[in-house]
Amino acid sequence: MNEALWAGFEGLLLGVSHLTLGHLVMLVIGGLLLYLGIRHGFEPLLLVPIGFGAILVNIPLAGLMEKGGILRTFYDAGVLTEIFPLLIFVGIGAMTDFTPLLENPKILLLGAAGQFGIFSTLLLALALGFTRPESVSIGIIGACDGPTAIYVTSRFAPHLLGAVSVAAYSYMSLVPLIQPPIMKLLTTEREKNVVMAPVRKSVSGRTKILFPIVATVLTSIIAPLGTPLMGMIMLGNLLKESGVVARLKQASEQEIANVVTLLLGLSIGATMQAERFLKIETLLIMVLGLVAIALDTVMGLLFGKLMCLATRGKINPLIGAAGISAFPMAARVAQTEGQRYNKKNYLLMHAMGANTGGQIGSVMAAAIMLSVLRGLGIG
Repeated sequence: MNEALWAGFEGLLLGVSHLTLGHLVMLVIGGLLLYLGIRHGFEPLLLVPIGFGAILVNIPLAGLMEKGGILRTFYDAGVLTEIFPLLIFVGIGAMTDFTPLLENPKILLLGAAGQFGIFSTLLLALALGFTRPESVSIGIIGACDGPTAIYVTSRFAPHLLGAVSVAAYSYMSLVPLIQPPIMKLLTTEREKNVVMAPVRKSVSGRTKILFPIVATVLTSIIAPLGTPLMGMIMLGNLLKESGVVARLKQASEQEIANVVTLLLGLSIGATMQAERFLKIETLLIMVLGLVAIALDTVMGLLFGKLMCLATRGKINPLIGAAGISAFPMAARVAQTEGQRYNKKNYLLMHAMGANTGGQIGSVMAAAIMLSVLRGLGIG
């Protein structure tokens, strides 16, 4: 009887006996992500489920990422199949208003310039010894677009999904801290004080409906491998602008987006197993991700300065920083910084144009890199 009781007691301690220092570190990291999401509001919709998923997967012997485990089921069904990030894109499209961009199409150039960090960081990653698929996945952090980063990484470097996803969403939430010092450094007092004319609201409903259709066709012909990404975001936008499928639009931006966000966050957290996450490469990925977003901001600002010069002072270069895809946070940063230097400066709608251009630009950048990898016989 005593032996049976002792055996049962040993069974209770089995989990404790398998607890390693790595597990403890990851439990702390998971707790830190929860703290940042709950206490400081840093991307809570993703960081909270990611943090809790990281805690769950680092419980010894729980087997949640083993075959048949609940987190493995979510991961296989939604991440490996790329369904989760694509459904998120439908929701993003349903919430995006492209009117500021359509009012001033040349602002799209700022969205293109804001992708510079992706390609430069890709080269840095290659120089540091990462493989081509890994380097592409690391570079895409510069898109400052979580779903795009997840889509590309899950396809070509799934073993880096945890590190890349955490970096992408962490830096998205830190845009208000990362960008202002760069904006202050690279623009003159005169440029900061440029007051832009109000955005006219003259885009017709027909144009708004045609835009997602035309954009999908043109960009997909140029970069076919980006069709799933561009197609889903533009489908969501068409649901919004058509005005005849209110229920589908609402479901896309609320019910579907909320459920998928929860499952996606848990799936990402599930990839943060101690033996896979606690590596030097994770630290390098975090550093390279920061470099990518900083370079995006630098190039966006420099191109904004060029546009300011070309238009004889009609464009405030600060909106160039919004050319990344952190929507709408980057646009709000441009507005806040513009107001700091000139209270008459209302840059939000102009920055929103650059910001939506950055969304399109990040998808195109991903499509180009996917095409290059396919051309190299990878994927």
